[in-house]
Amino acid sequence: MPVSYFSLMEKSIAVHTLRIIITGLIQGIGFRPFIYTIAQRYGIHGYVRNRSDAAEIVAQGDEGALERFRSAINAPPALARIDSLTSLAIDDDAPYSGFTIRESEDSSDGVTDISPDIAVCEQCLSDLKEQPHRIGYPLINCTLCGPRFSIIRSVPYDRRNTTMAPFALCATCALEYGDPADRRFHAQPIACNACGPVYRLRHRGETFTAINDVLSRTASLLEEGAIAAIKGTGGFHLACNPFDTDAVRRLRSGKRRDGKPFALMFRDIAAVRRHAWVNDAETSLLQSAMRPIVLLRGMNTFPPEVNNRLTTVGAMLPSMPFHYLLFERLSLRALIMTSGNISEEPIVIDNEAAAALFAPLADAVVTYNRAIHNRVDDSVCAVYGEKVQMLRRSRGFAPAPINLPWKVDGIAATGAELKNCFALGKGSKAILSQHIGDLKNSETLQFFEEAYGRLCMLMRVKPSIVAHDLHPDYLSTMFARKTGLPLIAVQHHHAHIASCCAEHGIARKVIGVALDGTGYGTDGAVWGGEFLIADMRGFERAAHLRYVGMPGGDRAAVEPWRMAAAYLYDCFGEESFAMHRDLVSGVHGDKLAIIAEALRKGINCPQTSSAGRLFDAVASLCGLCNEMTFEAEAAMRLEAACGDALGVKPYQWRNNDGLIDLRETIGRICDDRRNRVSIDEIVTRFHATIIAVIVETCARLRGACGIDSVVLSGGCFQNRCIFEAAVRRLQENGFIVYTHHLVPCNDGAVALGQLAVAAHLRSEPTTPVRRI
Repeated sequence: MPVSYFSLMEKSIAVHTLRIIITGLIQGIGFRPFIYTIAQRYGIHGYVRNRSDAAEIVAQGDEGALERFRSAINAPPALARIDSLTSLAIDDDAPYSGFTIRESEDSSDGVTDISPDIAVCEQCLSDLKEQPHRIGYPLINCTLCGPRFSIIRSVPYDRRNTTMAPFALCATCALEYGDPADRRFHAQPIACNACGPVYRLRHRGETFTAINDVLSRTASLLEEGAIAAIKGTGGFHLACNPFDTDAVRRLRSGKRRDGKPFALMFRDIAAVRRHAWVNDAETSLLQSAMRPIVLLRGMNTFPPEVNNRLTTVGAMLPSMPFHYLLFERLSLRALIMTSGNISEEPIVIDNEAAAALFAPLADAVVTYNRAIHNRVDDSVCAVYGEKVQMLRRSRGFAPAPINLPWKVDGIAATGAELKNCFALGKGSKAILSQHIGDLKNSETLQFFEEAYGRLCMLMRVKPSIVAHDLHPDYLSTMFARKTGLPLIAVQHHHAHIASCCAEHGIARKVIGVALDGTGYGTDGAVWGGEFLIADMRGFERAAHLRYVGMPGGDRAAVEPWRMAAAYLYDCFGEESFAMHRDLVSGVHGDKLAIIAEALRKGINCPQTSSAGRLFDAVASLCGLCNEMTFEAEAAMRLEAACGDALGVKPYQWRNNDGLIDLRETIGRICDDRRNRVSIDEIVTRFHATIIAVIVETCARLRGACGIDSVVLSGGCFQNRCIFEAAVRRLQENGFIVYTHHLVPCNDGAVALGQLAVAAHLRSEPTTPVRRI
């Protein structure tokens, strides 16, 4: 039993009062109920309440009890994160009777961290079967799980500030909400069959609202080859039977997704293991509260229409109660569960918009009547060398901040054009948005602007300076200009390196290796194969891939045969080009002749040092991909053909005072093709060559500048063969290697780098645009 204040006074025990302020991820994860419970345990009186900027505790008790109480706070709920805890003795003669949870206070411009959405917990899955008022309730949740970021409109995180506000608690739920011993004590989104949001199925003019009808009919439709649009936590999914090739083809056609592999949701981890190789780290990631899509090595058990004959499987496990209930009624072990959008557009979140947009495609639309306020697509991860690599940071991760050792307050960074996310600075925290997508159309720009405005409001950030990409024509750059605020333009690959440095909290000079598809260079060329000596204030371009032309400009990024022709022309020259152009199989000679003429005259052939375009060229020369049906397809097919590159002799190449010349590599690849060397052997030797380029160039730069820290960033490091082998070889050669783990290595990292660079430069006098 708690000890009363008055009994302490009667025993003449000295009573002290502390005010404890805690910041971090402490709202929406059962932190106040946790504090209440330990206060009861140690006989502490006072209160706890959420403020907009922190959790505030006033704790009254004897010295020993207070010490035990403070110590217990440091073991918070699993999903909580304490960034700071300050306690101050205060003069408070008023005795508190018991310990209470007080109403939240909106007290300042500061805010606590906002919890990402959390997959349904095991306790709720048990309640789904046993709790009378929640049996079969498809939106069950508690303080340990459920929607968070997707439903929050403003802070503090209280029900009235979420899209659950219209749903009044029934008497039973209200008792749970007010019961300190209950797992749903002050759980903001809780509901049940009597008072909560409900599901609805629309199919061929009929509407079904009874949950058993919704589930059984949806399951039957999917088994029969139908496509269903199903509302998820942060937006809609499009679902179908992966073994029904007609359904999969129809989904591809309707979604305008010609070749990109589809993600799959599996019934459970045992089902995953029937279709993919899964190690312990991947299992933990699949079963984590974040529930991302995890790229796994597939067993080639699905029809080629599902993953377009690639060797990987994008797998995820159920994250919502509805998913579990649906699989109970399905004989299928897996469903295609792809983002509910038309290709290149944002994921759909509105019920009526989904019904209208998917009418030509989906046979059924499954919705619930709780609104999604913040759209969040599925996150995508992989495990390389037992370390989690983020490929798309969204549901389950956003908008959790990244703590930095520098003040970034008042800085906004608009990110890259591809795989965009933006970043806001609050104190010394970088708050990264959810995945926005490729900023190439008005729909995605509208989503960007909506998310930017909402996150600024939610986190109470008032930007005073905006960092953006150096490219003048990107929509993200145009948005930055429209703000009317002072601007700092940051070169794309410098931002890549700075982002990884920011993750690790380092500002010293490093050797930065940035390998990707495209980035606007300071000389106006298209960069992408870069070795930089960089810190947060600037960079020196110490080495790079030798320039070649990009025939047709942006078309070369989707038609690898163009880059194959460009590399052949560069390698053999105009006179010998015709002798080798047959290596670009499947492309008419007239087309290649036109490309050769364009390269000779320099017509629409911008110069590029892009590693991504080099990979495209080799994929085409190896007959793996001449025209891409989705971004990075050529590089993915090249990786799929690669064996173990460690210990393999690389092709010849040259480093001419920092100019990395791969013409001999291309020549040897052509020789091997003519000598009928296996594609796998050629591809593996090419990967070994890229690894050698990375390691030997870094060694040369270390000799010149004495730097032994190497940072790896850029989309090419999503290639598992390159990443794992490069890290190992660099470490064997005595380098300290830094890689991404909190943000993707692809362009999703750029906003963090822009933010970090701007933080180090804003103290200097700035012009409207500062080019670095």
